[in-house]
Amino acid sequence: MFILKAKNLQKEWNGTTLFSNVSFDVREGDRLALFGRNGVGKTSLLQGLLGRLPFEGGEVQRLLPVREWGWLDQHVLDGSQDRPLLEFVQVGCGEVYAVKREMERLQAELRANGGTAGSLESYSEAYERYLVLDGYAWEVQVEKTLGRLNLPPELWPLPFSALSGGQKTRAQLASILVREPRFVLLDEPTNHLDTDSLLWLEEWARDYTGTILYVSHDRTFIDRTATAVLELEPDGCRIYPGGYTEFRNQKELELRSQEALYKKQEREREELLESIRRYSEWFQQAHHAAGQNDFLRAKSKKNVSRLHAKETALQRLEKDGVEKPREKAGLKMRLEEAAFEASTLLRCENVGFAYAIASREGEADEGGAVRPTQSLQPLVSGLDLAVRRGDRIAVLGPNGSGKSTLLKLMTGQLVPTEGRVVPHPQTRIGYFAQELDDLDEDMTILDSLLVLPGMTQSYARTILGCFLFSREDVFKTIRDLSMGEKCRVAFLKLFFGQANLLVLDEPTNYLDVDTRERVEQALEGYPGAMILVTHDRYLARKTANRLLLLGGTSGPRLYEGTYEEYEADRRERPLSGEEQLRANRREQLGFRLTALMSSPEPEEAEERERLMAEVRDLRHRIAELAKE
Repeated sequence: MFILKAKNLQKEWNGTTLFSNVSFDVREGDRLALFGRNGVGKTSLLQGLLGRLPFEGGEVQRLLPVREWGWLDQHVLDGSQDRPLLEFVQVGCGEVYAVKREMERLQAELRANGGTAGSLESYSEAYERYLVLDGYAWEVQVEKTLGRLNLPPELWPLPFSALSGGQKTRAQLASILVREPRFVLLDEPTNHLDTDSLLWLEEWARDYTGTILYVSHDRTFIDRTATAVLELEPDGCRIYPGGYTEFRNQKELELRSQEALYKKQEREREELLESIRRYSEWFQQAHHAAGQNDFLRAKSKKNVSRLHAKETALQRLEKDGVEKPREKAGLKMRLEEAAFEASTLLRCENVGFAYAIASREGEADEGGAVRPTQSLQPLVSGLDLAVRRGDRIAVLGPNGSGKSTLLKLMTGQLVPTEGRVVPHPQTRIGYFAQELDDLDEDMTILDSLLVLPGMTQSYARTILGCFLFSREDVFKTIRDLSMGEKCRVAFLKLFFGQANLLVLDEPTNYLDVDTRERVEQALEGYPGAMILVTHDRYLARKTANRLLLLGGTSGPRLYEGTYEEYEADRRERPLSGEEQLRANRREQLGFRLTALMSSPEPEEAEERERLMAEVRDLRHRIAELAKE
């Protein structure tokens, strides 16, 4: 069964054509990864399929009603931003959510004034309808989904706008999962997710019974979930079966085949040109020698016929020939290090860092005024680490475990609350900030280079061309650049920094896959040491030779091995007795919670309060076990 058919779609933006001649089908059960360079129009295509943006040409046949679709946006712009997290997830569930809100309204009315016979009857009808819709089981499903996506109960009252980037992504995913739509469109679902959330999302995408069309730059995610890759280009699109690795292999095979065909065509072209030149000379010589001799003149005309045949063959070859393969423009960079003779570039000695947080109660001063007291909330503690020459250390851990904070401690932007960070006197650090907030946004791209000693206009323009900034682009202010362009400017600083220790916080977050691979090549060839925070598992696999693991109950832990070895160890390691005990206990508490939420609501107010107190206690205990 087909979910949708797209035919000859065309999209323009500010008078510029993003893409044209885009035709493809989506079948039931597909998991299509929409793939393409930044700026080619992937998000615009998804928005057009949803009917939010018009296409300038073509046709979309939606063979499944849009009400049975689900979608995840990069940015939520409507009134949903102000809803509490729990309500944000519930609101998309239509009737069951509407009945729940009506029950809550009637309950409030009954509590306020005892209600009337009509309101009691309305509440009874709503309650019966809620039971028919299996509303209490739905509530449990919502809460379980939030728990699986690491959105604990203390976040549920917060407005969506107050959540972090990763929490917003997970909240949108939860909203989709509880609805279970038959067709899901996901725009960058892997953005801001930590490793555990990514693994859970991969498992869900593989097992989901519906159909998925998604945009992602996470090559591991595409490899593990996609049934096909839909490559979008300015002049059309093409579907490649399999994940990213199969797609890349097929593209390389196509390039080699095109190169071979082009070389063969060029040989044929040279042979035809040589034949044309030879027959032309023979005809001129024979025609001149024949004079008025009819026999010799007729003979010379044979060469003219052969000449015309070769010219026709050349025209046909040039009309139907294979185009010369052209390598797509890509980032060209080679990182170099400053000279360094010692073995250790930086040491962390029992490093800890804690944030000051204000107490809710506070304490009263002599005048009776209540002033908030402060306590320290530890984020990093007991870290001992030596960064040696040749180290490529990837820092791993869930969101909120202190990865970015640790990098700021190493670069001196934060001072440890305990222990110390000791860099070698010859250590020169090149720092890449996740939020790119160390860039001077008032400068133009060109001026940001011209401040460097010895830099000239012509050399700066050459370097900027290697970083995909050409012509008038170099006069743009950094403030007006996209996040991907700002990333390239940040890499310019590393390019000229002559650092012997790179400290990189999510360096590939805003880059398309082609540019990521160029960055990987540069980092693989970099001769200095490197400390890297990334959720890009391809990058971690290619570059890291040691791992620093944060977020465990026993504090930071150094893993002496590669990312692939670490993944293999995680898959093979059985649960300890204590972990199995906690898992069993969580399951038992979950069953009890489901039973309570599914039971009829007691008529007596005291019984209802006791039931809700037990529900709250169960939720708290399950959340605490999940944290351990």
